[in-house]
Amino acid sequence: MNGDEAGPGLRCLVTGATGYIGGRLVPELLAAGHTVRCLARSPGKLRDHPWTAEVEVAAGDVTRAETVAEAMRGVDVAYYLVHALGTGPGFEETDRRAAQIFGEQARAAGVRRIVYLGGLTPAGVPEQELSPHLRSRSEVGRILLASGVPTAVLRAAVIIGSGSASFEMLRYLTERLPAMVTPRWVRTRIQPIAVRDVLRLLVGSARMPDEVNRAFDIGGPDVLTYREMMIRYAAIAGLPRRIIVPVRVLTPHLSSLWVGLVTPVPTSIARPLTESLRHEVVCRENDIERYVPTPPGHPFGFDDAVRLALQRVRDAQVTTRWSSASLPGAPSDPLPTDPDWAGGSLYTDRRELAVDASREALWRVVEGIGGDNGWYSFPLAWAARGWLDRLAGGVGLRRGRRDAQRLRVGDSLDFWRVEEIEPGHLLRLRAEMRLPGLAWLEMCAEQDGQGRSRYRQRALFHPHGLLGHAYWWSVSPFHAVVFGGMARNIAKAAARTRSAPHRDDGPNGDSTPDQGGSPDQGGSPDQGGRTVR
Repeated sequence: MNGDEAGPGLRCLVTGATGYIGGRLVPELLAAGHTVRCLARSPGKLRDHPWTAEVEVAAGDVTRAETVAEAMRGVDVAYYLVHALGTGPGFEETDRRAAQIFGEQARAAGVRRIVYLGGLTPAGVPEQELSPHLRSRSEVGRILLASGVPTAVLRAAVIIGSGSASFEMLRYLTERLPAMVTPRWVRTRIQPIAVRDVLRLLVGSARMPDEVNRAFDIGGPDVLTYREMMIRYAAIAGLPRRIIVPVRVLTPHLSSLWVGLVTPVPTSIARPLTESLRHEVVCRENDIERYVPTPPGHPFGFDDAVRLALQRVRDAQVTTRWSSASLPGAPSDPLPTDPDWAGGSLYTDRRELAVDASREALWRVVEGIGGDNGWYSFPLAWAARGWLDRLAGGVGLRRGRRDAQRLRVGDSLDFWRVEEIEPGHLLRLRAEMRLPGLAWLEMCAEQDGQGRSRYRQRALFHPHGLLGHAYWWSVSPFHAVVFGGMARNIAKAAARTRSAPHRDDGPNGDSTPDQGGSPDQGGSPDQGGRTVR
């Protein structure tokens, strides 16, 4: 049977569902018509996934035979997607014991197939010369293949997808260092693969014939050095060409400390990754295509895989609703359970206040912001930012707003543009001033369980290169005045509308926001004769 042939849904067990690949594999299996059970040490970490209600969640640990045996009951295909990377000394023994338990319990339960995602090993290199990380991955594959259960071991090198440790290390190194002295492993040839192709092959492997018990090399169409990957990433991300100078003195240990210093990827994870880059990792065969045929448009090349990984930020999907987790739109998107350092740099300034007014009154102030109504905070700072933007060739504050009371998606609003509006609840603005990055401002009117109004505000900034990081840190000392003052004064303006007379503008009774001054607002005319708050 080919991997793409339809058949009755299989009962699948997924270990590592709280991890990078497992959390993306589950919805793909569900979409393929399979039923899924997840084995997790911390089931609570799965609660934010949109598919949680569609799967069975079993609490357990792959190093405890009794919990694995219970999870294996009634299973057709068992996915082994866990390893002890970054857990400190002794991780090889932990991996070995867990793989032995998994194989033994799968055979005892009558599981038809095991599918394991391991690491691509270099050709012609004795196992004792491999990094501990790759050596352990290889040993786990051998243990599962010898378990007596037909096993498909998929061996991949660098996986390109937002949130994967390898990709995040590449992303941060390239974005944060316009010029860098690098270890000599940047000359090592690598065959990266897009996470979408990894997931497609994992799903397809569930239906391999029972006689198939072997390892498969999997990779994308491009073979690149790490240096070439950084240069191409910079080009795709719109960054200036990077200056990369390899040196011999940076050992894998020193390299991991360097990566840990420059990026948020923990040194405990960076070290096994850098050690694995000492040797060339290129596919020696593509036999898996006989069992999982390649559909049109696959596999994704490196450039396309990077574009897909970056698309979430480019499409401004970083700013979901306040009440929602970051729900993935594609397998390459970050998930709520990804580590904090995944997804690239995104700086955030959050403000939240209780408001002594109705939610409707609060919303009137939010929707009326900008233009002649001002920005409810330090006016000189807003005016100065507008003047600087105009000097740089930007739009400045002179555009104002189309309507003094109502906004709609696409409206220009001073140097912002309305990207999303949910009447009575959410206003999201995207910056159009000249910036070394992308910026958004979100304002939200809410009501808590006791019927009290709350105002929530987020300013977000996705830096573009080193200049973007420098920009954020240069302006962050002023955020307490600008964004903190904005939140306080919006709440005060909403509270004042309870006693201020309103003008009824239509069937909805919308009214002009209160424009009275306050000690924090200090309204003053700008050059265009408007009042900027």
